[in-house]
Amino acid sequence: MKCRLVAVLCAAALVLAGCSGNTAHTAGRLNVVTTTEILADLVQHVGGDRVNAASLVPAGGDPHSYEPTPADAKRVAKADVTFTNHLLLEPQALIKTIDANAGKDAPNVSLAEAAESYGAHVIPLVENIGLDVLWLGLRVRGTGKERGATRTSSIELAATKLDGPGRLITYLTESLGQPAKYFDSTDGLDQNDRTTLPPAAHTHLNWAFTKPGIYHLTLKGSLDGKPLGEGRFTFAVGVEPHTVKAADGGTAAVLSDGHTDLTVDLDTGEVYAYSDAKNVGAAQSQVPATRVVIDVPNKALVPIPDDPRFAFLGAPGTQIHQLPQAVLGKHVHGEIDPHLWEDVANAKAYVQLMRDTLITADPDGKQTYEANTATYLRELDDLDEYVRTKIATIPTSRRQLITTHDAFGYLASAYGMTVAGFVVPNPAQEPSVEQVRRLSDTIRNLKVPAVFTEPNLAQRASVLIQVAHDQGVQICSLYGDSFDDHARTYVAMLRHNAEELQRCLGETR
Repeated sequence: MKCRLVAVLCAAALVLAGCSGNTAHTAGRLNVVTTTEILADLVQHVGGDRVNAASLVPAGGDPHSYEPTPADAKRVAKADVTFTNHLLLEPQALIKTIDANAGKDAPNVSLAEAAESYGAHVIPLVENIGLDVLWLGLRVRGTGKERGATRTSSIELAATKLDGPGRLITYLTESLGQPAKYFDSTDGLDQNDRTTLPPAAHTHLNWAFTKPGIYHLTLKGSLDGKPLGEGRFTFAVGVEPHTVKAADGGTAAVLSDGHTDLTVDLDTGEVYAYSDAKNVGAAQSQVPATRVVIDVPNKALVPIPDDPRFAFLGAPGTQIHQLPQAVLGKHVHGEIDPHLWEDVANAKAYVQLMRDTLITADPDGKQTYEANTATYLRELDDLDEYVRTKIATIPTSRRQLITTHDAFGYLASAYGMTVAGFVVPNPAQEPSVEQVRRLSDTIRNLKVPAVFTEPNLAQRASVLIQVAHDQGVQICSLYGDSFDDHARTYVAMLRHNAEELQRCLGETR
């Protein structure tokens, strides 16, 4: 992936070097590039015949994991206007490609952040997987403005030292089951044992320990190559954590439940644990690294899969202690849910921001953009009422969403629904009895009549489909991040979602 990104950025530099300026129009139209099909559809309705809007992420693609190409860099360099969603919806490689190639005088707008002044409402991204062990990830906090950080900055977390009886391997299981290693102490820790995140980002990992005992891991942070602080974290693997002293010899904060991230802070430079564990005393608290003891209990023991892709962990069938990543695929995101468009009111804010941006780029089209926007806003008002009316017919007790992807928080918040979470296991392993039981219990206890998959995320739905079949509930479909052949516009997508929710969750007569 690193090589591919270098190739993209090199191509980007060549593109810029060969351009004398931004192309004013393509065939008489304003050339607009967006990251997703949804954004391209919205801006096309605003621009009408004066605009040619196109998405970098292809039809049916996943905007969370799309990797840009040199051709994308060329398309951005020729654009008169670019629109991203951001709030870490798109991967940083795509954002870097856009920011490196967008013309100096071409508006480059991050809609989710800028639309708040147009009335958009943002909500926290709530992750409530409910594991029976700690859910451990990596995070970047703070803005880093005083240190010169921007949205394209790279924050590095490097594993520099490990003391313990066995090996530590942290890795990510990608959407198709391919593992990607982050830290691996097998041959010592070196320049390869590091990972990068964008500002305000968070990601999930598997943390695998090959032998029980006490481990101390040192993580060092840096911002765009400039050093920040470091933190030394203690892990109690298969041993009673309350008998383990903190690294500084003081009273330990044992983290054994909830969600914790080993965190680098861009404002203070510190590296600490950011946790919602019950014993830290607040909804979310930062705990100094030297006070932390992370519990990796014996119930975290799992067998190494009989799959050659996982041979780096050891012999197939060997038991290792592993804190799971819990959600399948590369899952880099921030603290704010980026899927604003699932609430039609937020799409209206996007549309008005797009209107004003197009007027800035093409003042002669002001009257057209304003008229098109007024017409489309009325259509979106009708859509909002349609979605609200459909969902209102569903009994309150049945308005439970069980999905394959955290994309429907805004829909739930705006239209009176509840999102129920579950664990998506590693596809290289059979789902554990506990994982299947937990999801089955959720469906049974909530008396959920249906679960929902997404057309472009079929790989993530196997366990959900299995349990739905076992429980005798319907398997239905909702659109989250992209279109398909059955829904080619934003309005068609939201109308489908409303109709599908009513059909699958409403009472049968």
